[in-house]
Amino acid sequence: MLEKINQTATYIKGKVSIAPEVGIILGTGLGGLVREIEQQEILEYKDIPNFPVSTVEGHSGRLIFGMLGGKKVVAMQGRFHFYEGYDMKQVTFPVRVMKFLGIKQLFVSNASGGMNPNFEIGDLMIINDHINLMPNPLIGANIKELGPRFPDMHSTYDPSLMALAKEVAAANSIKIQEGCYVGTTGPTFETPKEYYYFRVIGGDAVGMSTVPEVIVARHMDIPVFAISIITDLGVPGKIVEVSHEEVQIVGAKAEQKMTLIMKQMLTKL
Repeated sequence: MLEKINQTATYIKGKVSIAPEVGIILGTGLGGLVREIEQQEILEYKDIPNFPVSTVEGHSGRLIFGMLGGKKVVAMQGRFHFYEGYDMKQVTFPVRVMKFLGIKQLFVSNASGGMNPNFEIGDLMIINDHINLMPNPLIGANIKELGPRFPDMHSTYDPSLMALAKEVAAANSIKIQEGCYVGTTGPTFETPKEYYYFRVIGGDAVGMSTVPEVIVARHMDIPVFAISIITDLGVPGKIVEVSHEEVQIVGAKAEQKMTLIMKQMLTKL
């Protein structure tokens, strides 16, 4: 895998002039943030050696380099999921590559279902912890050049980045929630009892992404900030039929607030 990572990173460095400081992964319906990126240099996933290709509606499949909030960034407009049939090493491969491109922080976003009864559709939730119910992406032989065999996860989401996000949200009068994200394989949306179970074990929101990427980032000692847009509710009495299209619509409405927070965070880094 190390050879493939180096091969991909070398190809990308030969195609773009920007050496990114921060990596950004954009979730379902949240690709609009790229409109704020200046001096864009774009690579299609299909043209990048060893890269998977997004197969999910709402995930464009482009790697976008440029300036955001005064920082050099690389944004994934579209991510990869275990439920698409990719293995966990493929799902997290872009995070490995971004590390080799030079990123110092990783910002991750997603659309998720909220189990916390205090949440409302359209809320933003800063992720402060996660519960992983997917296969761990670090299973298999460990490559010591990438990170330790047993990486510590007691402070997975960077406290200073979370504090900065809250500061920016408060300054812009943006309501913000905070909680634990439960990562599941999907692709089915949750049953009422699954929502209940995820809440009982400590979850505030649930989704089908993010956790593998975060685990791999922390394996390589990259500080992580992650945020969810609550696109539907798994709260007893509020559970309704949900579709992927509805998730995209709610995500698109809330992403302006998320974009503002991320952009101003970058400015203050």
